[in-house]
Amino acid sequence: MTGKRYFTQYGRYYEDFTVGDIYEHRPGRTLTETDNIHFSLMTMNLHPLHCDGAYAAQSEFGRMLVNSGFTLAVVLGMSVADVSGKAIANLGWTDIRLTGPVFPGDTIYAASEVLSKRESAKRPTQGVVTVRTTGKKADGAVFMTFGRSVLVPKRGFGVGDN
Repeated sequence: MTGKRYFTQYGRYYEDFTVGDIYEHRPGRTLTETDNIHFSLMTMNLHPLHCDGAYAAQSEFGRMLVNSGFTLAVVLGMSVADVSGKAIANLGWTDIRLTGPVFPGDTIYAASEVLSKRESAKRPTQGVVTVRTTGKKADGAVFMTFGRSVLVPKRGFGVGDN
């Protein structure tokens, strides 16, 4: 064998984050009616806009809406490989805004902007990174934004670095 071996990086170390950087998370995800109904039933959110097509047809939307808890979970999940793949802990989510409806069949994408970073005062081998994540439909319409802070290791101090 003459080629080199490469390992896919999952997540970033503290030093890899730069304030102002934007990570476009890919691939996107097309949300299906089945996804929506399963998530709604699993989480016991039985609002008829999420699982009763006849009811939803009479609403101002004229069709079912995707459960916003599901869209939040998918957008958050899209960001993991770029933002928190090496994280020690999620420290919190802030300012969750639902700015537009999402319907079964919509394809969604996400991007995260690094807002701040600081070394941990109590954990010298770690730092706190804060991002703002935006969810957009394929047509560019923003449907969600939220802030998130994560505790990430410095290079050489992550799981498996030793």
